[in-house]
Amino acid sequence: MSKALFAQRREGRVIAMQYLFSYSLNKPENVADDLTLFFEHQEKPRDHYAFGEELIHATLTHIEEIDAHIRSLAHNWEFERIARIDLAILRLAICEMLFRKDIPPVVSINEAIDLSKEFSNLDAKRFINGILDRLKDQLGRDARKVSS
Repeated sequence: MSKALFAQRREGRVIAMQYLFSYSLNKPENVADDLTLFFEHQEKPRDHYAFGEELIHATLTHIEEIDAHIRSLAHNWEFERIARIDLAILRLAICEMLFRKDIPPVVSINEAIDLSKEFSNLDAKRFINGILDRLKDQLGRDARKVSS
């Protein structure tokens, strides 16, 4: 993957995380309209964030299943007490791990940890890594390879 594509995907993940964070605080009545408004306030044109928008749509489509995984994997932690930014990062990474076979799970985990380092606190890194590592072990596929 080229450095430019890697950087664009990173920006897409940041945008997706930001939108999912906002969504967790105030669910819009109309997601399509809300996304239009959201992307109007970004630095680059909407199509630059196509990867991030794909992740947003996939996450929202599967949010109940994703949240069920978080609930079952967050040992000794109440779902409602998870910091909203950590929840956004987890939802995004779990969506990638479950529904994006073109992305190796370890890439999703590393990206989530990087997001937590940049946008959350020090404890979040361990919490997020623990949940995602448990999910990785349950996936039944090579964590370092793209699957078909």
